[in-house]
Amino acid sequence: MTKKILLSVFLLPAAMAFAQQYGGMWIPTELNEKEMKDLGMKISAKDIFNPQKPSIKDAVVQFNGGCTAEIISPKGLLLTNHHCGFGQIQAHSTVQNDLLSNGFWAKNMNGELPNPGVKVDFIVDIKDVSFQIMEGTDNLTEPELTKKINNNIEVYKNSQKIESYQSIMIKPMYYGNKYYAYTIETYKDIRLVGAPPQSIGKFGSDTDNWVWPRHTGDFSMFRIYADKDNKPAEYSKDNVPYVPKHYLPVSIKDKNENDFTFVFGFPGRTTEYLPAVGVEKIMKDIDPARIAVRDVALKTLDEKMRADNETRIKYASKYASVANYWKKWIGEVEGLKKSGAVEKKVMYEGSLVARNPEVKTTLDQLNKLYNEQAPYALNNAYYTEVVRNAETLKLAGDYYDFIAAVEAGRMDEKELTRIKNKLTSFYKDYSAELDAKVTAKLLALYNNKTAPQFLPVGFNKYKDENANISLVEDMSKNSIITGRTAVNGGTLTADIDKAFSNQDKLIKTLKKDPIYQLYVSMKETYMKTADPQYSTLQAKIDALQKKFMAQQMETDKDRKFFPDANSTLRVTYGKIKGSTPRDAVSYGYQTHLAGVMEKYVPGDYEFDVPKKLIELYNKKDFGIYKDKTGDVPVGFTATNHTTGGNSGSPTLDANGNLIGLNFDRQWEGTMSDINFDPRFSRNIMVDTKYILFIVDKFADARWIVDEMKVIK
Repeated sequence: MTKKILLSVFLLPAAMAFAQQYGGMWIPTELNEKEMKDLGMKISAKDIFNPQKPSIKDAVVQFNGGCTAEIISPKGLLLTNHHCGFGQIQAHSTVQNDLLSNGFWAKNMNGELPNPGVKVDFIVDIKDVSFQIMEGTDNLTEPELTKKINNNIEVYKNSQKIESYQSIMIKPMYYGNKYYAYTIETYKDIRLVGAPPQSIGKFGSDTDNWVWPRHTGDFSMFRIYADKDNKPAEYSKDNVPYVPKHYLPVSIKDKNENDFTFVFGFPGRTTEYLPAVGVEKIMKDIDPARIAVRDVALKTLDEKMRADNETRIKYASKYASVANYWKKWIGEVEGLKKSGAVEKKVMYEGSLVARNPEVKTTLDQLNKLYNEQAPYALNNAYYTEVVRNAETLKLAGDYYDFIAAVEAGRMDEKELTRIKNKLTSFYKDYSAELDAKVTAKLLALYNNKTAPQFLPVGFNKYKDENANISLVEDMSKNSIITGRTAVNGGTLTADIDKAFSNQDKLIKTLKKDPIYQLYVSMKETYMKTADPQYSTLQAKIDALQKKFMAQQMETDKDRKFFPDANSTLRVTYGKIKGSTPRDAVSYGYQTHLAGVMEKYVPGDYEFDVPKKLIELYNKKDFGIYKDKTGDVPVGFTATNHTTGGNSGSPTLDANGNLIGLNFDRQWEGTMSDINFDPRFSRNIMVDTKYILFIVDKFADARWIVDEMKVIK
């Protein structure tokens, strides 16, 4: 397929850069400055990433290992998504002091709330270390290749001089065809400054998740604290607000369609370069299996959460986490079908084979391996999702690992403390009675969706969902794992130290526990009948994928290849833009507060609106935060290529000012992790006007806005 044909397939306007037909998550040291400036950027690539002097990268952090956040004041004020800070907001919430429902705004710095265990990571430098890491690996095959690369990584790390609060992480790119070293600084005293009530921060909840038009004020604010020398330190009342090398000015200028934007953050995982057969397996087998499991779990949880306020608070964060990818996978399947992803991959592979016949051999081998792996991959999808979403089985898995560590002699006091802390934290938000129902329904699903050769002996007794509910409830009542039965004079849920006081007795009791025995039968059957075959074939697929990646880059010289996302710092760029995802359906690029009021349903779990926000709207008390329409803009979309991990990422304008906070993607384009399609792949952002409007006018927290440099 020629480039002209490709362009016609993607219906790209000439103004959109060539790279945008494939998307792009670019390593910030390797930006195409000319292309970005052609799209409208006014600053230089060095202004974005410069290890020698302050640059925008010094204002962007990875938030608690999974999201992104940015510094927006000279006093270390952090902005991230409400859903990224949700766990911390929930941890400070009780039925009597429900910060999830009421929101939280510190009156001053003394009122900011500490969050033990939360950290942020700065990227100090990035280096291409492919030569050092791949030295001496020519002609090596597994396992010698992995051993040599791991040794080279350790040699490189040990050769670098770093501070005590720094670390070096080395990541493979392009499926191991290149390697990059990241120097990281970690700060560990992170305090909650403010968060809107979930009726703003989570407005639309699961119904609106992954969709556009969107009206969610998905933001929360934290602050980084440091020691008196501005260095990382554990939490202390003597710590002071961190003084950043750079912070982002916040723009409240009006936005226009086709304005240049770029997003700077830590995208989690993409698989843009899979062969057609790999995409087909995800679309037809793997995603539907995952969706089916989570669908059952979510419906059971939702029913109880709507009826019981205590359960709602307990399960709010977990429910949101489970629902997030459930809905994403649904959109991904639909998007892959709609965009003709498999067919486009087949055509592209044909164009590669026409130019390089060796590609055909690789593709033939990949097709054979994927088809051979298919039944094992399907069982892997069902098994992993069931034991992850049936919390009682997940707990049994933790105790299984505990017993294995004790019996292998790997259990010291430090590890035991870690395990007990982990379990205590888990039990805090766990309902044995509720999860017995979830587990019962998932066991029936697993029985009915799994080929007989992958099921434990006698598992057929779990085929009936209704019968399972009483069966699993009886098991749950007689289980120490659920905390409904004591061991060593205490329950694991209420007195974990007493329950662990006699480890020998605890282990003997666990091994007789009905829930534990159920988990062991499932795990051991999976490990015998599916996991070795799945893993062996996956290792072969991975080795061929590395080869296929190299062949793509060698053969298609005109295409600009970015490495798949792997939670490392990236820049993606595009333009503010609406979309036309379906026939006769067109989306504008901007939503407004009027849309919140249109969706308002008094007292509704998802679409209630705070009384004060209604009053502000009715009075049109918008201050300086209204746009040219006279309303407050809430969200907007653009063609930036984002994924999980980009949650909380700053969206910046042509001058490097903050204009929005990335929090989602348009449902029709969630397949962009696998197949970016510029026709309907859109990222969704909260407008900075709405963020400041909520902080200033709704929360009366003007002192927070006064810290910022606001560009009017």
